[in-house]
Amino acid sequence: MSTLLSARDLGKSFPANTLFEGVAIHVESGDHIGFIGPNGAGKSTLMKILAGLEEADEGEITRRRGLKMAYVEQDDLFPDDATPMSAVLDSLPPGEDDRVDPDTQAAIALSKIGFEDFDRAVSTLSGGWRKRLSLACALARDPDVLLLDEPTNHLDLEGVLWLEQFVQQTAMAMLFVTHDRMFLERTASRIIELSPAYPGGTFKVEGNYSEFLRRKDAFLEAQAAAQSALANKVRRDTAWLRQGIQGRQTRNKTQVAAAAERRDELKQTKGRNEAPSKTTAIDFQATQRKTKKLLALHSVGKTMGDKQLFDSLDLVLMPGQRIGLVGVNGAGKTTLLRLMNGELQPDSGTIKQAAELRIVTFSQHRGTLVATQTLQEALCPVGDMVDYRGKQVHVTGWAQRFLFEADQLSTLVGNLSGGEQARVLIANLMLEPADVLLLDEPTNDLDIPSLEVLEQALLEFPGALVLVTHDRFMLERIATEYIGLDDAGGIRSFQTYQQWNTARKKAAKDAKRATNQPRTTTKQTGEKQKTRKLSWDERKEYERMEEAILEAESEVERLEADVADPALAEDHVRSTATYEALSQAQERVKTLYERWVVLEAIASGRNEE
Repeated sequence: MSTLLSARDLGKSFPANTLFEGVAIHVESGDHIGFIGPNGAGKSTLMKILAGLEEADEGEITRRRGLKMAYVEQDDLFPDDATPMSAVLDSLPPGEDDRVDPDTQAAIALSKIGFEDFDRAVSTLSGGWRKRLSLACALARDPDVLLLDEPTNHLDLEGVLWLEQFVQQTAMAMLFVTHDRMFLERTASRIIELSPAYPGGTFKVEGNYSEFLRRKDAFLEAQAAAQSALANKVRRDTAWLRQGIQGRQTRNKTQVAAAAERRDELKQTKGRNEAPSKTTAIDFQATQRKTKKLLALHSVGKTMGDKQLFDSLDLVLMPGQRIGLVGVNGAGKTTLLRLMNGELQPDSGTIKQAAELRIVTFSQHRGTLVATQTLQEALCPVGDMVDYRGKQVHVTGWAQRFLFEADQLSTLVGNLSGGEQARVLIANLMLEPADVLLLDEPTNDLDIPSLEVLEQALLEFPGALVLVTHDRFMLERIATEYIGLDDAGGIRSFQTYQQWNTARKKAAKDAKRATNQPRTTTKQTGEKQKTRKLSWDERKEYERMEEAILEAESEVERLEADVADPALAEDHVRSTATYEALSQAQERVKTLYERWVVLEAIASGRNEE
């Protein structure tokens, strides 16, 4: 692999704080590098510096001659009257390559991303397709390095899965800032964490997210041990320095200097070891209600406009129940939450709440925040004390619990970052005792340390919980069951995320096949079409097909994890066997899906003799 970019000793500061210093990074062809780190560490700023959009205060960057880079921002902003074609054409630098027709260049980029209608209004595109359009604008420039800033933010699961596949199948070098741990697991070949917890401000690991966590834990344990050893040396140094006059007369100046260096090193090591503990403190209040049935939905249906979202939904929420709502954007997840908290009424069926039920809702739209309020007013509307669990807490201490400094209290909410606004919402929710938590995309803009704290708080919450999030890592850790909406009026419950994902894939394949299948007509007027039914053996096979596919896909995932292990490359015999097993497992999944299609057609009467 050839080196495309190399940076060393990069530093960036603002008047109020230092973002990072001494950062070194190199990018080689084919690299897929994931940037992570706490909010405010400077990840986006570092990406812009590497892309040449901002200047570093110190350090140097060496780029290969003629290197072309494309940077895709977090927000996908386009003019109101834009079309996919006009958006890509506007993004092309004038006269960059006179040999290529711009219209052809734009059409090729749009086609690669999956666009078919180049003249559709961008204002009608979903968030996932707007992200695809941003990528098309970048790819049209034929970059050597693609930089993506929070590409999974505000995408539904379909969009995230498409983006994941795009990264996996794209050979060009990529750098991406993301807090999506499953995305990192499946796409990153190297992970770099930007944090004051490490010497030089970064920690680099070759491999996926699992390998990163293993190496990170080992490093932090070693650094903690180093602090303990340094502390013992400094205590001995201090005792020696406090000796009497006779001792000072014979003291070696080199030893004095070494003792001072050890004190300084201990201070720095202690500061690095304390950095990971500076995370948001999240702890939701529960009412300790003993009621078994908190919320009961019976035969509930809802239509918005001309679209039926779901019908005949039966659901009972009980303490300790944690439900993950899954489905594409627009399928009705947020609407269902609004039905549960009483904001909307069902078109059919009934919703019964337990007496004096306390429901607390986190809205993805953050409508409860007022942009013109100060941070202090948002955290504490009246006075300067908040009531938390029956105790009075000063607003300064309350703000610090959510990583806000005292000098930020006068900052307007509208000037806070997305992650900071999310922490304000969580802070307000923690003040309200709850029987039921309804969380609509609470993970947007939160960094990984905050996500881990939020997960632990939700696991410890004794009431009922309904969660909507595209964070697959959180869903699989939190949810005890799933409710899937298929965007066609159907709604089903699933025991595992994998079960829902299997059913989703099957439904998508069925829909695609139905769209492409030509209509058949009877051979003669009035002649009945003959269909056959499943045989006894086929019925048994059909009934366990979903379980068989789930087992086969689990085997594929296990083998994919083995293939991602860097140690595999050192054992050629094992490597060959593993790749062959993976190929066979993938073929089995394909065969099972094809067989399921055949059996499904016979079972539904679509298979003619």
